Amino acid sequence: MGDMTRTAAGAGTGRRVSEARERLLGTAGQLFYAEGIHTVGVDRLVAEAKVTNATFYRHFRSKDDLAVAYIGSVDQAIRAQIGTLTAADVPADAILRGIGASLVEQIRSPGYRGCAFLNAAAEFPDPGHPVHRAVVEHREWFLRTITALFARIADTSADHAGRHFVMLRDGAMSAGYLGDPVLAGETLLRGIDGLLRIHAARGVDERAAATVQESSAATVSGIECSPPGA
Repeated sequence: MGDMTRTAAGAGTGRRVSEARERLLGTAGQLFYAEGIHTVGVDRLVAEAKVTNATFYRHFRSKDDLAVAYIGSVDQAIRAQIGTLTAADVPADAILRGIGASLVEQIRSPGYRGCAFLNAAAEFPDPGHPVHRAVVEHREWFLRTITALFARIADTSADHAGRHFVMLRDGAMSAGYLGDPVLAGETLLRGIDGLLRIHAARGVDERAAATVQESSAATVSGIECSPPGA
């Protein structure tokens, strides 16, 4: 119980330490998402969280350490939401549609500025950086979870369906920020509905999937989508 008695001032109850850390994390979550991690300095975080510099460094070794905790808190919230649904034995297709509906709600919410994970990865492009690694770990977990849900519907090509769903999600979250959030949301839901119908058909008759795959048009070459000099 000794650790529970430490506080930012060094005496009192551990509740104060926890509250200070949560204020820092909550403040960071709001500012990092709205303005970017690199843009927000420690002095501003300390001021807006109403803590001291000593309290900040007692809980986080650096701003990067706080950024990792911020990504981790978003990751844990998503895991908890999906975990509640899977633990309740909700049908897999209902969970996938529910995830889509939740994404649409997020895309259309005030202050939305894209995917927190993609934004963070863009700010920390080094694959070895702890923030980048935290983003990759979340995405790997999300892909595994989505793939497992598709496998509950039909084992055939569940990995393909999972990757397709994640790409739909990424595209919608980017389009919702850069374009019309209403259209992006509608397109995402239509895409998920079509993906589920095709995937369910694979479970009934694998030849239905083969027909869809064989109907693709020839690939067009010579298109440049990367910046000049990339």
